[in-house]
Amino acid sequence: MSGKLNLDKLDYQIIQHMMEDAEISYADLGKKLFVSGGTIHVRIKKLQELGVVKGNRLAVDIKLIGYDVTAFVGIYLEKSSLYDSVVEDLKKIPQIVRLNYTTGNYSMFVELCCKDIAELKKVLHDELQSIKGIERTETLISLDESFNRNVQVIDLND
Repeated sequence: MSGKLNLDKLDYQIIQHMMEDAEISYADLGKKLFVSGGTIHVRIKKLQELGVVKGNRLAVDIKLIGYDVTAFVGIYLEKSSLYDSVVEDLKKIPQIVRLNYTTGNYSMFVELCCKDIAELKKVLHDELQSIKGIERTETLISLDESFNRNVQVIDLND
């Protein structure tokens, strides 16, 4: 896909640096990469227009604000043709933070975050199981997240 987008080394360097520190100023990043802050600004704008850079988010330690349960749910669909309608229903559940269409045992795999086990039970029993097209689910509760990182898109030592 990157061949179609026509990204160069500077684009990849900008992406990598911004994934590591999104608060860095364009001027400071320009100094690191030996280009002007204006060049960084233009490149970021281009990457946004291409859809490579999608918004910006604040990284929050959800456990510190009361979300003590992270769970992963494998979803079995009655028929794969129901995927799109199930996705639309799953989008309505705010505790679901990630959804993937998968190969293997499950048709779909979701990650959700809840304040406690009671909330998880409510989401699973009252919301997920009532969605038309879901045959059954399997839930895995995370005991701990050892690390969470972005993919490294370029070797910065190169």
